[in-house]
Amino acid sequence: MPIIQINTVFNIDLEFEIAPFHKRLMAYIIDFVLLIIYLYSVKYLLYGALDISMSDNMGLDIILISIPMLLYSLLTELWMNGQTIGKKLMNIRVISLDGGEPTLGQYILRWITKFFEWPFLFGYIILSTGSLNSYIFTTGLFGLAVVIIITVSKKSQRLGDLAAGTVLVATKTDLTVADTVFMNVDNSNYKVTFPEVMRLSDNDINTIKSVLTQDKKRNNHDISTRVEYKIKDVLNIQSKLSSVDFLEKLLEDYNYLATKE
Repeated sequence: MPIIQINTVFNIDLEFEIAPFHKRLMAYIIDFVLLIIYLYSVKYLLYGALDISMSDNMGLDIILISIPMLLYSLLTELWMNGQTIGKKLMNIRVISLDGGEPTLGQYILRWITKFFEWPFLFGYIILSTGSLNSYIFTTGLFGLAVVIIITVSKKSQRLGDLAAGTVLVATKTDLTVADTVFMNVDNSNYKVTFPEVMRLSDNDINTIKSVLTQDKKRNNHDISTRVEYKIKDVLNIQSKLSSVDFLEKLLEDYNYLATKE
């Protein structure tokens, strides 16, 4: 599986496995099918079971069908740490090219290109059922363009990834809370060791988590040690903890202090 190296804000190169094309395709198909199921299920409920007149309730159709379908990929990636339902099932996720979780702006840039990749989903309201075939065909043509862009780009990025500075990578297991910067911290008797951690940016915190993940995955403590020295220098703090314990403590302090704000 192709490997990419991403240079983080701490000047540490992290290795990630690029998401295989067949998994990307399957994730796309799963999300596509889910949206089609949602489309026809809600339409049946509104105009079949409830016998609502479509011509008199176009606004209801837009609010309950069009907008949720339009926002699906954006909201799921925001809420599921860079994954849609299809991506989660295929164990792939979106990350920033700096090694951390993408920002809201990066997610939005990726999402905007969906207008080119899912064209038929935004025209079905005013078209007859028969016209959907031509829209599906158009979607397929755009899909070919997406495949070509992924093939020729160095990091197998689609148009949205190139614009947003993101890349799709493989994950070994389904993401849980342990795969994000958020942890379960016992607030009752917790004592903060490094309050200076709040001077770090969200991007820094995400990078620390990525470094720890790489350390455990490849048993390479060198990257943790280098980040440890960098952080100690920036925050002007000292610690006798091991590199891994120090970074994990920083994350715990961050989670505790972030929830107290």
